[in-house]
Amino acid sequence: MLLEFTKMHGLGNDFMVIDLISQKAFLDTITIQRLADRHFGIGFDQLLIVEPPDVPNADFKYRIFNADGSEVEQCGNGVRCFARFVHERKLTTKTKIKVQTKAGIVEPELGLNGWVRVNMGYPKFLPQEIPFFADEPENLYDIDLLNNEKLTIDVVNMGNPHAVTVVPNVLTADVATIGPQVESHERFPQRVNAGFMQIVDEKHARLRVFERGVGETLACGTGACAAAVSGMRRGLLASSVEIELAGGKLLIEWKEGDVVWMTGPTATVFEGRIDLRYFQP
Repeated sequence: MLLEFTKMHGLGNDFMVIDLISQKAFLDTITIQRLADRHFGIGFDQLLIVEPPDVPNADFKYRIFNADGSEVEQCGNGVRCFARFVHERKLTTKTKIKVQTKAGIVEPELGLNGWVRVNMGYPKFLPQEIPFFADEPENLYDIDLLNNEKLTIDVVNMGNPHAVTVVPNVLTADVATIGPQVESHERFPQRVNAGFMQIVDEKHARLRVFERGVGETLACGTGACAAAVSGMRRGLLASSVEIELAGGKLLIEWKEGDVVWMTGPTATVFEGRIDLRYFQP
């Protein structure tokens, strides 16, 4: 059976997008891992699946799988690509849709030239909401790393868990060493996305993210939201800020007690068809 797919990216965070409304397929963990292989498969950071919704107030259900085959709750760059995909595939004529995710409903809005603005929902900060092991809620936490080193982090859930640390310079930050230690730290029972943020001024920040189950990516939409919100709560950033990632820039807006808005570009790279039998175990 030939399965149609589209390859897309949001700021270089790349996706294989599959419509499972107008076609049917079963994708297990090993098949996803093989598809994700950049040499032997299609190659992607995440696989995005479009399904019919389970709840009455949503237009679509959105499922996300990391390159290692693990299913995750949310992906900010992905939801922008998802919105463009369902519109271009004529699965909807709406430019503003409600999308069901494992983390709740998100509402992307299609703009001009492939730009999409998304209501990313309310950020959560309490340890049990991340989840993160802590005796009591605090503004910042110190976690233990190897060689008796410590790292000061903020924790934010944007539909998925994030740890944010402020660094003097993202280019020289030791993401390759510290990132994996934070991602699989014992205080994060479901692992975590590790963000390294440099404050440029109150309207601009730079960010690198070591993503859970993927490694460092060119961009992370929920990571940009988490970092911006963290900077705003610490009084380091204004309520509307440009977050610069390796793959490009996102605009993040948030006011205390409100939802987070993320605006950024999307791109379609190519469309194709594959015979799944080559990838199945």
